[in-house]
Amino acid sequence: MHELIDSTEPAIGSLAEARAAIDEIDAALAVLLERRTAIAGQVQRLKPVGGFAGRNREREHEIVMAMAAKAPSLGPERLAKIMNAVIEAGLEVAEQRRAARDGS
Repeated sequence: MHELIDSTEPAIGSLAEARAAIDEIDAALAVLLERRTAIAGQVQRLKPVGGFAGRNREREHEIVMAMAAKAPSLGPERLAKIMNAVIEAGLEVAEQRRAARDGS
């Protein structure tokens, strides 16, 4: 398994090593969030009603529950908060890009 997605606790001997490991994970998260935002923007263009008005709470719940199965220590409640922030940020970007395309 790739070390960034290995759920076992790594052997870290110092605060500097711990922070470096977190920095590496944060960099990977940033790339994944950017990719997710781009794909979610495509989803918004394909939906009959996009943007905040077209949110699908059932789909969001499915996403959270699937993630909770992979990250049980976080659990559905914490993951719901995280994913709500991720989804809202993606919707904001999609709406900004739509407005820029439409010239509004």
